[in-house]
Amino acid sequence: MLLHLRANLPIVISFACIILLLLLGSLYSENFLSPDYLIQQLKVASFLGVIATGMMLIILMGQIDLSVPWLLTTGAMMASAATAFGPAGEFLAVPFGVFCGFAMGMVSGVGVAYLRIPAMIVTLAMNVIAQGLMVAYTGGFSPSDTASSGMRYLATGNLIGGVPNAILVWIGIGALAVFVLNRTTFGRAVYAIGNRESAAFLSGAATQRLMMFGFGISGALAAFGGVLLAGYAGKAAQSMGDAYLLPSIAAVVLGGTSILGGRGNYLGTVAGVILVTLLQSILSVMQIAEFGRQIIYGLVIVTMLLLYGRERALR
Repeated sequence: MLLHLRANLPIVISFACIILLLLLGSLYSENFLSPDYLIQQLKVASFLGVIATGMMLIILMGQIDLSVPWLLTTGAMMASAATAFGPAGEFLAVPFGVFCGFAMGMVSGVGVAYLRIPAMIVTLAMNVIAQGLMVAYTGGFSPSDTASSGMRYLATGNLIGGVPNAILVWIGIGALAVFVLNRTTFGRAVYAIGNRESAAFLSGAATQRLMMFGFGISGALAAFGGVLLAGYAGKAAQSMGDAYLLPSIAAVVLGGTSILGGRGNYLGTVAGVILVTLLQSILSVMQIAEFGRQIIYGLVIVTMLLLYGRERALR
């Protein structure tokens, strides 16, 4: 019982912080606790939630993915670009954007899993490559392509009552992530790789192939997040993904996933996503500049890294 409580303590703390932020926000604005405002915050959180799902998968394997910003932008731009090719292009816009992110993620996975290059180096290089490709595609100017009607509907529509589709998409992806991580061989192998890759390999897991596909899935989810953001804004934009790297890492770590890999719960990631989103909202209400928000995210990540590192050393 004590071990179970200790394992879920970060989740409990995250939800407690969410309640604290809600109470704090209500002091600055009377509408902070209104149902409409909370639904809007969940809608904003859903974009980060989709991206953080892929990031959690990578962190569980003891790796890191720094290519999120421009894989997100690539997915948004390529999906929007597909709409220029008529009805067929509009129909294929979303899968094409997601596929571009998946393909780039797989390249990073090959570098990490088979060439044994540190993930930080490979994914950072892929981020720069994706940036270069998108700058070459747009000529350095703002993209002229607009989001398809399907992209807009996914991001801004309402299929069930007053629940935005973006929230439903996040729920679907989250449910699939929970099933995969807890009920499949792939999910068990992800945790095993994070605990000790060599032991997972000796137990029969195809660690290299699984890691490669893990990076592919992360890239696909980052691109899908970009597709949703492009649908929300109506079009893609240069550097639209830059604001999502630190929050996606912070959300996963705040939810109790060990940055060293091998331990984590998706419910904690959900709590971390909501916590980061509410923190962003309160910082906006308090009119804290963007650089101040980035400093706060950085301090949170460093603090959690130190705490998890000390805990692993004590264990």
